Amino acid sequence: MSQVSLDQPIPDFSAQATSDLTVNSADLRGRNLVIYFYPKDSTPGCTTEGQNFRDLHNQFQALDTDIFGVSRDGLRAHENFRAKQSFPFELISDPDETLCKLFDVIKLKKLYGKEHLGIERSTFLIDRDGVLRREWRKVKVAGHAEEVLEAVKAL
Repeated sequence: MSQVSLDQPIPDFSAQATSDLTVNSADLRGRNLVIYFYPKDSTPGCTTEGQNFRDLHNQFQALDTDIFGVSRDGLRAHENFRAKQSFPFELISDPDETLCKLFDVIKLKKLYGKEHLGIERSTFLIDRDGVLRREWRKVKVAGHAEEVLEAVKAL
């Protein structure tokens, strides 16, 4: 599967998500889509990022925009994280990194002086026609959800 490119339709994908859902990208056409990739459930930055999207969820919904969070964590961890934080959107489990590779978010990272491959915090905005319109890489959490909301309004 090829990687996504700006101003190009995203390839169709299918992925397992919370609430026993299978997310099929083709089924989401007709609505805008925000997909944000984060390293790990229940860690400080990832929790804050999810909370920020949660707090703006009604505004995204009013703009016909669905939100999905994606990490390599399993569905059980996702369900717990989602319930604890009252996220009104689903979390996609990507343990085999299919979506991570499609969106090219697996990067070499350093933690405590050791290098490892992990998810680079990234967000993608896909329009109603399934075309990738914006991407944010190396995301800083503060103010990010608001910036994404403004980009949706500009579509």
